[in-house]
Amino acid sequence: MPASQPLGSDYRAGGFYDEMLAGPAEPRPAYRRLYERLNQLGRPELKRRHGLAMEMFRNHGITFAVYPDEQGIEKVFPFDLIPRIISARTWARLEAGLKQRVHALNLFLEDVYGPKKILRQNVVPPELVLSSPLYMRELDGLAVPHGIHCHVAGIDLVRDQRGGFLVLEDNLRTPSGVSYVLANREVMKRVLPDLFDGYPVRAVEDYPHHLLENLRWLGSQTDDPTVVLLTPGINNSAYYEHLYLAKQMGIELVEGSDLVVDQDHLFMRTTRGLRPVHVIYRRVDDEWLDPIFGHHDSVVGVPGLVNAYRAGNVVIANGLGNGVADDKAVYGLIPRIIRYYLDEDPILPNVQTFVCAVDDDRRYVLDHMEQLVVKTVDASGGYGMLIGPASTRQERQRFRRRITAQPRAFIAQPVVSLSVQPVLDGRRLRRAHQDLRPFVLTGRDMHVTPGGLTRIALKAGSLVVNSSQGGGSRDTWVLGAAGTDVTEDA
Repeated sequence: MPASQPLGSDYRAGGFYDEMLAGPAEPRPAYRRLYERLNQLGRPELKRRHGLAMEMFRNHGITFAVYPDEQGIEKVFPFDLIPRIISARTWARLEAGLKQRVHALNLFLEDVYGPKKILRQNVVPPELVLSSPLYMRELDGLAVPHGIHCHVAGIDLVRDQRGGFLVLEDNLRTPSGVSYVLANREVMKRVLPDLFDGYPVRAVEDYPHHLLENLRWLGSQTDDPTVVLLTPGINNSAYYEHLYLAKQMGIELVEGSDLVVDQDHLFMRTTRGLRPVHVIYRRVDDEWLDPIFGHHDSVVGVPGLVNAYRAGNVVIANGLGNGVADDKAVYGLIPRIIRYYLDEDPILPNVQTFVCAVDDDRRYVLDHMEQLVVKTVDASGGYGMLIGPASTRQERQRFRRRITAQPRAFIAQPVVSLSVQPVLDGRRLRRAHQDLRPFVLTGRDMHVTPGGLTRIALKAGSLVVNSSQGGGSRDTWVLGAAGTDVTEDA
């Protein structure tokens, strides 16, 4: 294509909702100024700046593990230069919906591990909740500080064919990805600072401050609480994030071997002896956190930590047992959960979900598998899925056998036509599907970082955006109320 032709002159969205372009070389209002600036820079310059961005990611060690990958376990985190823009009006609704959802989920966790009113009143099926592999009966009756179980939530949103946002998944255990939100913004400001001209883009850089403030508030029974970030270690797929956040918050990054429990109190080993620890921001899953409590062969956990937690001598964020609230079968119940605890209709709708533990739903799934996405209830990262339209007959037969044998382990959803946005592929634009993971912090107040992690499916035609399977990301711009000429909905 001649270099003089504008970007996207041959671009096709392929029937999907395109957030940036209403048609070939036709930017939506919020993107108009951005599109013009990209064309002014031109293809060769954009390619050069993309190379600079990837070099920055490489030099800063911004990586993510991809399993399996013939090149090794770590890759530079893929990045696209074209930001995603969310108007102030759209974000206001998303923010309200996210706060509503996380508030209700915290109330649900407090109830399910306490009086169980929602189960006793049969508002949701008790057997569906209590049979969750992620429900931890041993935590019944355990009081948690301020009744907050989920301090950090990552809620996955998708935009459908009409441009409406839906909640696809809740992540309430150890959600990852926020460091890439911060790194993307830093790289964009250095590589393409002129793109920000005329856009009132809201800042994301205060996330570590809000997180640390919440964590210190949780340990406020002590005048000067010691907060640490517990990582499984350098081989973990999100180790870069653990290191980054600990550095930004100015707290110690520790592994299990750095901590010891003595008489139900937690201590950190230092060159000056043992130092009390009051709050752990843990990035270790429940079952590996304490070898006495979970997997006995865990070498990344801390023996006795759960007893210290039970005794109220240390706060663990996120709390234990949160998985029951982001179990994908329980996901289908969340509209009812919101109405029960808050007496409000959900602001953000769910994707239609068929729970295979329910007889009618299971029959429908078995009869329509080629039209559905089938997921295991406790998996994450895009693993354990069957994408029906792209599956083989043999794969569907294998899933039918698995569903029949263990119906509680599976749910199914219609294939959502994820919105698309152009990515720079060499010197041309190519469509790529994307989702959005905003991060919600709960402490003294609730804070939603404006934007979140936009993940993009880099493989042509793929709907799988998960970083752990080779997806990439882009900077996400939430616009402030100023500058009404660029705050129209995309």
